[in-house]
Amino acid sequence: MERDLIDGVRRFTRTVTQRIGALEDGFLARDRPLGQARVLWEIGEAGLDVRELRERLDLDSGYLSRLLRGLERDGLVRVEPSDADGRVRTAWLTEAGRTERATLDQLSDDAAAAILGPLSGGQRARLVAAMAEVERLLTASAVEVASCPPERPAARLCLRAYFGELARRFDGGFDPELSTSAAAAEMTPPSGVLLVATLHGEPVGCGALKFHGGGPAEVKRMWVAPSARGLGLGRRLLAALEAPAASQGVRTLRLETNRALAEAIGLYRAAGYREVSAFNDEHYADHWFEKHLAAPRTLA
Repeated sequence: MERDLIDGVRRFTRTVTQRIGALEDGFLARDRPLGQARVLWEIGEAGLDVRELRERLDLDSGYLSRLLRGLERDGLVRVEPSDADGRVRTAWLTEAGRTERATLDQLSDDAAAAILGPLSGGQRARLVAAMAEVERLLTASAVEVASCPPERPAARLCLRAYFGELARRFDGGFDPELSTSAAAAEMTPPSGVLLVATLHGEPVGCGALKFHGGGPAEVKRMWVAPSARGLGLGRRLLAALEAPAASQGVRTLRLETNRALAEAIGLYRAAGYREVSAFNDEHYADHWFEKHLAAPRTLA
């Protein structure tokens, strides 16, 4: 990684932590640190399972437990076993906790206004736009992509969502039985691979490969959740599929898609896939693409 990029991130982090008051023991002039304040805000009015709270905030379970214990001692939070499953713990705000959260909300509004106040109208717009871009890119960097057995819950969730979206968007719906096969066994090594993308523990995308011996491999089941679109995840999934294909000696990747998926067609073209004549009889395909992969570099 280039040194100037690393230095730029570190400068930004130092400026932001100082400007928002994260360096102070009492965040927003309250007698509690930023971590506790964020946990109070995230629990919210409806309460939240501790496991989901940990995943949302990307916190170590031990550290989150210490934060919750401190809030419990202050009478702001109570943690109880879930009514539906005694193994699951749920965090709830007490009446005092709801009052403290409302106070923190107002103080946060005041702090935001203090940051924006000295700036001109144009500077404010630029700062807020830049913050939105930083938020988007930081979210993109938090997405994890890894291989996943097709029978795992995360994989099944993605595949159900994929089928559901195609059924809504295709003229006449979508029936997997009429489409070319991509069964679980075909997405499991050595026959293939299924990648699942997760954000804060939640599945937000998938993509699969089917190998065909020494012939071209097929890209299948490409899907990105609406909540994760605009993060560059589709291109990242494609790249993550191309790497293992190239490492196994695949020199051509193929895929087909429907005309209703205009954004997917744009993605494939931008990623270097060129449109070719039909190479299969896929019932739902209107466009067929392929890409030639370079052989992996070897060290001399």
